[in-house]
Order: sequence, then C-alpha cells, then structure tokens
Amino acid sequence: VADWSRQLAPAALQVEECFFTDPDHPDRQIKAFRVEFASGFKVLALPSVPRALRGMQGLVIIDEAAFHDQLSELLKAAFALLIWGGRVVIISTHDGETNPFNVLVQDIRAGRKPYNLLRCTFDDALRDGLYRRICLVSGKPWSPEAEAAWRAEIIANYGDAADEELHVIPSAGGGSAIPAPLIEARMKPGIPVLRWACKPDFATWPDHLRQAECADWIRENLAPLAQQLDGGLRHAFGMDFGRSGDLSVLWPLAIGADLVRRTPFLVELRNVPFQQQEQIVVWLLGRLPRLQAAKFDARGNGQYLAERAMQHFGAAIVEQVMLSEAWYREHMPPFKAAFEDATIEAPRDADVLADIRGLRWVRGVIRVPERSTGSDDGQRHGDAAIAGALAYAASRADAVPMEFRATTGGRAAARALAGYREALEG
Repeated sequence: VADWSRQLAPAALQVEECFFTDPDHPDRQIKAFRVEFASGFKVLALPSVPRALRGMQGLVIIDEAAFHDQLSELLKAAFALLIWGGRVVIISTHDGETNPFNVLVQDIRAGRKPYNLLRCTFDDALRDGLYRRICLVSGKPWSPEAEAAWRAEIIANYGDAADEELHVIPSAGGGSAIPAPLIEARMKPGIPVLRWACKPDFATWPDHLRQAECADWIRENLAPLAQQLDGGLRHAFGMDFGRSGDLSVLWPLAIGADLVRRTPFLVELRNVPFQQQEQIVVWLLGRLPRLQAAKFDARGNGQYLAERAMQHFGAAIVEQVMLSEAWYREHMPPFKAAFEDATIEAPRDADVLADIRGLRWVRGVIRVPERSTGSDDGQRHGDAAIAGALAYAASRADAVPMEFRATTGGRAAARALAGYREALEG
C-alpha cells in the first residue's frame, strides 16, 4: 500500500508498527502494521485472528480465506462492521471441497447467503491483460506466442495443483455430494413410482396400436394419480430423457404454501418410443395445476421431445435445457441445499436413492459421473437425480401468470368453465 501511495502521490506519511489492546484480553497487545495518510485515512495490516477485527470500522479484506484457522469466527467479527456501513471482501484460492471457504461459496450459489460471488480464473486474468502488465513492468516485449508459452510454463510448474490454484476448481474429496442419510431423511413413504418398460418390438407396432396401448397405461396408472393433484398449488416439472439405454424420468413437484417442494408421484419410462413419450408428457403437463415452469433435458435425442413440449405449452413455460458444467454449477447447489434444508420430499425408492447418491463433485461441480448406478434390471445413469434437479430448478423459476387452467377435467371443472364462458357472453 505504501509503495503504491508513493507512486501515486506523496500522501503516505509513514509505515510503522503499532499496537492496540486485545478486546477479549485487555492485558494483551496486538501488533499490526499501519500506513497513515494526510487525509486522515489509514490502512491496517492485521493478524488473522478474529479478535483483531473487534471494534474496527471500514473496508475489511480477508485474503486467502481458505487458509485461515478460524474462518467462521473471523467472518463473524468482520460482518459486525456491516451494521455501520462497512464492507467485507473475501478473497481466496481453494483448499479442497470440504474447506469452510468452499462451503461458503456453495452456500452463496445455493442462495443461502445474500452475497455477491466473483469467480476469476487464471485464464480470465490473462484475458484481462495479466501477462501484458507483467511484460510492461519487466520490460519484455509482448506477443501472443510469448503469452501462450508463459501460460503453459506456469501450468506445468503447478502440475496437479493447477486446477485448484489457477482454474478455481477445488480438489476432489471422497463420497457422495449428497450423503445417503440426508437423502433418506427427505424420502417419504407412499409416493408412487410408476414404471413402464416396453418390449423391444413395441416400436414396430402401427401408430394406432401404440397410441391405444399408451392411452390404456395412462388411464390405468397415471390418471388416478393426476386426479388427486391439489388444484390450489403451483406445480413445476423436470424431465431427464432416455430412449434405448438410460431411462426417461418425469418428476413433477407441488409447491406448498410452506415452500416445500413435494413429489406427488414419479414416472420412469424405459424403451418407450418417442411418440409415446410425447403422448405421456403432453397428457401429464396438461393436467398439472398452475404449472409455472417445466425444464427438459434437451441434449441429443432429448431435444426432439423438449422442442415438442415447448410447441405444445409455449416457451414461457417450457425451457429446453442444454445441460453443461455452467448449468450444473448454478443449479446443483440449490438442489443440494433443498435436501439439507428439508424443502423437498422425494419417493422412498432404492433406485431414486442410488441416482441422487450417485452425484459427485467433478472438477468442483456437482454432477453425475460417467458411470451407471442402480439396482433394477436395466441401465441407470443418475436419471432421477437429473430429473429432480431440473424439476427443482423449474420450481425456483418465475411463475407465469395464467387466467385459468382446467386441472382435473371433471364435472366441477366443466361447470366452472361453463360459468366463466357465460359471464363473458352475458
């Protein structure tokens, strides 16, 4: 600070050691470095102990927060400054996934902490002119080739630590991103999981036979559950698509007045033709009361069904999601937080548990790793976990205002609709 001050203006009076009384232990003195300016402002370099901040005011910068021994206590002391209009800036590289600093980052992404988060990687700094500045200071000529060579050299020097130190990716830990006991605590008995697996030759049947077979399955299995949906609650929907290998999982959520997202039922489809998946999706979405948003996995073949759903219900309701690392980084922390905060209820089902438990930290982001899980006879690849994350993201989306929606198709709804039309006409 003093060096910069002397470069900008001769305003720094002096750099000196100073001592002040420890608020917790009046008989002790805390040593710090201080730069005082003619304006009356000062900069203090304090030791990284929480008590050093007690009684201070102004802007607090906590550097390399992941390496503080008492980060939570230090933050507690720093946030006391906010009452009087102070500001707190927390800066750090990562030190593992379970480090309190990374826990704080995940809490911010999950919406638990009302802080602003800035993520700056080594490459971000290069794009903003880091190497150009180094060349300017050192007197070296800059060129794209020299910058690329310097970048490669720096990354090679860090070796295995480059991801954490340069690319803002906390080092991997062991275990599931959402532990099994936590998942089981949010699983409720009695939530149905409907499973329909088609035989290999079903896709060769004529259209009218496949449509009739699918309509029978809907009438016998899905319709009784849809009739029990609460028409007074808002609903959201998520779907992970699969055709010949993985499953398609349809996950509706009812949003209670207490903001708990409750699963009325789950649908799993295996080897179901595209047209019949569309038939089921259109039937179900048309009967979800006060549907505020639906998010579909639009990767690969799922793009067809996601687009058809958008055409049926509109882009204001249906989002075609291209799952990516950026999407996982934004939406998986709130999904994890829902289990931690008891704001979601899932079916008590072994395969659903295995899918969600299969979520792992991959390069600092919660996602499904490249392997299969589950105990049923076919392949699973975290399908329920992806559908649940999509549904939960849809439940957090802005609601789309609708004048009315017929929810059950029953006589009461028909009478209400008839009365609505009569009022308009007369």
